[in-house]
Amino acid sequence: MYRTILVAVGTLALSVATEAQPAPPSLEFPTLFPAAQLTPLYPDQKTFCDLVPKAPPFAINTLYALARRQPGFSLAGFVDLAFTSGPPGPTIPLASAGQPIRSYIDGLWTTLTQTAPAGSPYASLLPLPQPYVVPGGRFNELYYWDTFFDLVGLEQSGRSDLSDAIIDDFAYEIRTFGHIPNGNRSYYLSRSQPPFFATMLALVARRRGAGVFRQYLPELLTEYAYWMRGADGLAPGAAAHNVVRLWDGTVLNRYWDERDAPRDESYADDVATATGSGRVATTVYRDLRAAAESGWDFSSRWLTDGKTLSTIRTTEIVPPDLNSLLYGLEAALAVGEQQAGNQAASARYAAAAAVRKAAIQRLMWDDSSGAFVDILRSTGKSTGVYSAATVYPLVFGIATQAQAHKVAVSLRQRLLQVGGVATTTIASGQQWDFPNGWAPVQWLATEGFRNYGENDLAYTIAARWTANVSAGFGSLGKLVEKYDVTRTDGGAGAGGEYATQIGFGWTNGVQLGLYADYPGLKAGAGSSASARSTAPQASAIQPVSLTAPLNRNR
Repeated sequence: MYRTILVAVGTLALSVATEAQPAPPSLEFPTLFPAAQLTPLYPDQKTFCDLVPKAPPFAINTLYALARRQPGFSLAGFVDLAFTSGPPGPTIPLASAGQPIRSYIDGLWTTLTQTAPAGSPYASLLPLPQPYVVPGGRFNELYYWDTFFDLVGLEQSGRSDLSDAIIDDFAYEIRTFGHIPNGNRSYYLSRSQPPFFATMLALVARRRGAGVFRQYLPELLTEYAYWMRGADGLAPGAAAHNVVRLWDGTVLNRYWDERDAPRDESYADDVATATGSGRVATTVYRDLRAAAESGWDFSSRWLTDGKTLSTIRTTEIVPPDLNSLLYGLEAALAVGEQQAGNQAASARYAAAAAVRKAAIQRLMWDDSSGAFVDILRSTGKSTGVYSAATVYPLVFGIATQAQAHKVAVSLRQRLLQVGGVATTTIASGQQWDFPNGWAPVQWLATEGFRNYGENDLAYTIAARWTANVSAGFGSLGKLVEKYDVTRTDGGAGAGGEYATQIGFGWTNGVQLGLYADYPGLKAGAGSSASARSTAPQASAIQPVSLTAPLNRNR
C-alpha cells in the first residue's frame, strides 16, 4: 500500500516547482532524518544524506508518521521503500604494472569527471550545467577549494575544456545561490569554503588572458558581497556572518555557517560532540560547521585546548588564510573594474586590498614565532597554534621580505618533515594536524616561498612531497587524499571522521603542478641543481598584484 501511494505522489510531484534554495534533508525530513542518522542505518552518515527521495518530502513524512506506529515497523525497510541511491561515485582503478604516475593522473581526470543534470527535485545533489571533477571516494560532488588544486593539474594535463567548464559551474552557483557552496549539495548551501574563485581566474588567465576578470566581474562582485555581509555599521568588537570588526575598528573575516544545527553529513558525530561538551549545543554546532567551511575540519587551530573537539571555537578566530584569499579577491575586483572602465570602483577595491594587507601585517604577524597566526577576535592575541596557514600571506604577496624569510626559517624548523610539510605541530588525532600532510599545503608553501626567492626551501618541499606520493603510488598503484609526512614510503595519513579516501583530486593536481615547476622531479631526481635554482617570473597582472606565483607563465 505504502509503495503504491509513494509512486503515485512521486509522479504528481514532477510538476511541482522547486525552491531556489533547496532545503537540506535534515529540514525536509525533521523526524525521519535524525532517526535514520542516530540509529545509524549506514556506516557513513553521508550515505543517507545523498539518497534520492522517491516522492515529495511531505508524502514521505506523512507515511513515516503512520508506518512507524505499526507493529513490526522496520526503519531500514521504510527507507529502502521511500528512497533510492543517487548517482554512483567513480570507481577508481589501480594503476597498471609499470604505468607512469603522469599517465595515470592524466587518465584519472576522466574517471573523476561527473555531471549533475536536473533530476529529482528533492535530491540533495544540486544540478550544474557543465561537467566537473570530484575528489573521489565518498566525495561525489563538486567541492569549492579542492577544485583550485584540481585546476592546477588539469591545466598541466591539457584539459582546458574541463577547467573552463568548472569555472562556468562556479559562476552558475554564484548567480543561482549568491555564493559558491561548500559542495553542490543542499546540505552544504549554508556555508562556502575558502574563496579561491578569483585565484582560479588568475590561474586560467595565463591561457585565456587577464580579461577573465572583466568577464566574471559580476560573479566576483556577488561573491565579495556574500563574504562582506553585515560589515556596514558593525560596531567595534562585534561580528556578523563572516565579518568581524576588531577593537580598533579594523574589518576582517572569519569562517561561519548560517546554521547552528548538527551537520547533515556528520549528524551523529556532531550530536555526540555537543552532548559531551558541557556547552550550549548550538554554539558547538556552529563552530563545527564553520571549521568545515575552512576546509581544515578538523584541526587544533580551532580548539581551545588544542586537542579536544568539544572545545572548538572557530567563529572566535580571525585566520590569515581566509583574509589572504579575500585580499586576492579585492585585488581581482580592482583589476576587473579597471578593465571595465570603472576607475573609481577599481580604486575603491585597490584601497580595500591595501587596508586588508596592512591589517594582516600588523595584527597577524607574530615576530616571536616567525609566523602569521590565527588571532582571537575578542583580544587580538594569537591562539598559540603554529600552522601551515602561515604561508598564505606569502602566496598573495602580503608579507614583507623579512617576514617571508622568518616564515621560511620557522617552517623549516617546525613543520618540514622527511615526506613534506605537516599542517601543525600538534598530534591531536584530527586529520588536519601532525603528522598529516596535504597536497594543498605543499603547493601553497612551495609557491609562497618561490614568490620571495626562498628557492632552496621551495625545492626541498616539492622534492620531498612528490617523492613521498610517488613512493606510495609505486607500491600501491593509487593516490590518496593525505599522507603521513614523517614517512617517505607514501604511507597514508589518518585521523578524522572517515577513512582516508583514494582518488584523489587535489593530490593529482598538485603532483602535476610540482612536476611542472621542477621538471627534474619527473624522473625521480632528488637534487637537480637546475630545478633547485628555478625562480618565479614576474606577475603577469598589473598594476594590482594578485598572487605572483599564480600569474607567472611557466
